[in-house]
Amino acid sequence: MSEITPAPARHRLPAPLRAMRPRQWVKNVLVLAAPVAAGVVLQPAVLANTLGAFVAFCLVSASIYLINDVRDVEADRQHPKKRLRPIAAGELAPRMALALAAVTVAASMALGLLIAPLLAATLATYWVAQVGYSLFLKDQPIIDLAMVASGFLLRAVAGGVASGIALSQWFLLVAAFGSLFMVAGKRYSEIRELGQQAGTRLSLARYTDTYLRFVWTVACTAVIMSYSLWAFEQSALPSASAVAWHAISIAPFTLALLRYAYVIDTGAAGEPEDVVLSDRVLQGLGVLWVIPVAIGVFA
Repeated sequence: MSEITPAPARHRLPAPLRAMRPRQWVKNVLVLAAPVAAGVVLQPAVLANTLGAFVAFCLVSASIYLINDVRDVEADRQHPKKRLRPIAAGELAPRMALALAAVTVAASMALGLLIAPLLAATLATYWVAQVGYSLFLKDQPIIDLAMVASGFLLRAVAGGVASGIALSQWFLLVAAFGSLFMVAGKRYSEIRELGQQAGTRLSLARYTDTYLRFVWTVACTAVIMSYSLWAFEQSALPSASAVAWHAISIAPFTLALLRYAYVIDTGAAGEPEDVVLSDRVLQGLGVLWVIPVAIGVFA
């Protein structure tokens, strides 16, 4: 009896678009952070600039994903999930992927210049840093954590520079340590998921799960402390309402971080965007956090 070869998986999206990883564009929602925290996101000009910054970051991050997948094509073919990516699976030629990367980064820079020169500078910094990470720094312990975390931080900064919004020290600390928390948790989950196969990837081989647990624990603590100080500061402003809504938001914010830490500890946070899109408890806590923040900012 002859073996039956399974039919290739059918995809709704074409290979070039899937190679740009649209599911991971949810990370670019971080550009909303600064305008929302400042309470100006609903102003038409700010909203337009913020949406433009979101699109620009989707384009520039797509360029990075394409370059990264071309660089890691052989390693991805050994990974149980990444082998299904279009380039690793042979659905998109590396040369075509690099050409598409050039188009997307050029479009991103053009859009950034149209909105604000500082936004274009932020996008360029992100692209250079992430290309350097992908080509040279990915296998350097500690530095690779910092480089990936900087990508999240620059997204948060972009929302501010797109509309000339001043960024507070507490906002930058929350963004910086929050980024480190997610990245260290991602690496920890990858080690837990791959087990002995983790040693075949240089970006993981030099870490231990205990060290990464230490990093994301410290980062989580710093995020909660920085956010709490920001919230208490906002609640103490003369313009604040009688009810300390920002301070109230500390509770759901902390619970959301603890929920995400729980997911990390189970080894299921290898793809942060999948956690955000699929974890109903985390989404519920996110809603409970947004409500008091929105009231405190816009009331």
